[in-house]
Amino acid sequence: MTADPAALLARDALDRLDRWQPVDPRQEVLAAQYRAFVRGDAGPRAEAVRRDGGPQHLTASCFVLSPDLDHVLLCFHRKGRFWVQVGGHTEPGDTTLAGAAYREAREESGLDALVPFDPDPDPSTGAPPSPPVDVHRHDLAAAFGACRTHWDVGFVAFADRGARTVVSDESEDVAWFPVDALPAGTPDDFPVRLATVLAEVRHRRRA
Repeated sequence: MTADPAALLARDALDRLDRWQPVDPRQEVLAAQYRAFVRGDAGPRAEAVRRDGGPQHLTASCFVLSPDLDHVLLCFHRKGRFWVQVGGHTEPGDTTLAGAAYREAREESGLDALVPFDPDPDPSTGAPPSPPVDVHRHDLAAAFGACRTHWDVGFVAFADRGARTVVSDESEDVAWFPVDALPAGTPDDFPVRLATVLAEVRHRRRA
C-alpha cells in the first residue's frame, strides 16, 4: 500500500524538528511545542501539514538572504497587507518541508537560482535531513479564510540581489531591503524574528 504523502511530509517535518538545536532559548521552547503538535499518539500526524487538515497546520517559509547577510528579500502580502518573507502552505506534491519552502520561494519571488542553506543530502546516503532555522506560530485574520493558526517553519536560501524578481498573484511587490532598515509595514515581531534567523545562520557558519 502506498504511503500517504502528507504522512511522509509530517515524518520529514518531525525528523527536522527533532534534529534542531536552536541557538535562541525561546526558539527551543517553541520547537518543543511544534514537536508535540506534529507527533501524534501513533506517529506523525498527516493533518498537521495539510491545509485542509484543520484550522491549525504547519506552513513552510524561506528567508531569502544575500550571501553577505546584509539584505533580505520580502514580499508585500496581498491578504495580510504586510511585508514578510516568502512562504506558504505545503502542496500535495511536496515531499519535504524544506522543499516546500524553496518551492514557495521560487513561486513568490520568480527567482530560480536559489542556493539553499544547509542543503539536504542525497537520500541514497541515508543522511538525516537538514533542520530549520526558525519556528513562528501566529494567529490569522478573517481574510485568511478557514486558516486560524499557522505553525510556520522557516528555512534559508541565498540569492543574487541583481537577479530579476517577479511578483506573484499572492503579493503586490517583491523587493530587497537592508536587514537593519526594514520597511514600514512589517509585522511588529518581524525584526526580532529576522535577527534570530541571522544569529542562527552565523552560528552554523562558525560550527
